[in-house]
Amino acid sequence: MNSADALRAVASGIALALAAIPAAWAAGNTNSFYATLGADYSSGTYGQSSSTTIWDVPLSAGYDSRLWSFRVTLPYLHVSGPPNVIPGIGAIRNNNPIGRGLGRLLHGTGVTPPAQTVTSTSGTASGIGDVVAQATFHAIRDNASQFELDVTGRIEFGTASANKGLGTGQNNYGAEVNAYKGFGSVWTLFGGLGYTSLGSSTYIQLRNVWSANAGVNYAMDASDSAGFFLFFQQRPSIYGYSRQEATFYYNHKINRTWALQGYFLGGFANGSPDYGLGASARYTF
Repeated sequence: MNSADALRAVASGIALALAAIPAAWAAGNTNSFYATLGADYSSGTYGQSSSTTIWDVPLSAGYDSRLWSFRVTLPYLHVSGPPNVIPGIGAIRNNNPIGRGLGRLLHGTGVTPPAQTVTSTSGTASGIGDVVAQATFHAIRDNASQFELDVTGRIEFGTASANKGLGTGQNNYGAEVNAYKGFGSVWTLFGGLGYTSLGSSTYIQLRNVWSANAGVNYAMDASDSAGFFLFFQQRPSIYGYSRQEATFYYNHKINRTWALQGYFLGGFANGSPDYGLGASARYTF
């Protein structure tokens, strides 16, 4: 299977397409380790008066086999915008008195100045994002009919700083089912459903969400493929917004060890960025 990480913080649906377009029935089933490095950029207002821009540089390592695939991703984030816009969540009510453009900790006290209150002031912050570990079971992989059904479990550890507005500081747990159907050596249709339990904190109250994706992949030859998919996710709180996105992507396999991916995303709801783009390189060994 081809695999990539892309814009993890604001468009996880991209990863479903770029990381899981099934080539196993065409390329054979082999065991392999891989590493992926990407760079992703997005910008959007998220229903706010000013824009939020996010740089995401994810480093991933994984293992693929006929029955199982595993992946761990460590991202580095640089975010600029209002403190109530959280990567991966969007605009929500964030009552944390510390954040981008908000109060700083009093030196040595671990508390904020009494006069500080939560405002919509913009600021900039950088740091490690939420580390993600996931495992996928290839429940059905039928080369003859070119059909595959995958079941994935995922833990997103709350390693991103809540005080910097890079995350909620809480763990998220998700599961999804994705199906793929190939037609000859050219076309593959894919789609899936997901459910995520979002962790709430003292300052940020979230609820669980359903998501869905559907798309098509076109293989131009053994080295190049391109595709398009749609992604939808419920709003994460009564103060948040749903996500609706369309993504175009391109994959190029340089040789047996190196592969490149690139994409462009357009958002159609306040829970999504207005646009996003990114690229990644994968090394298989």
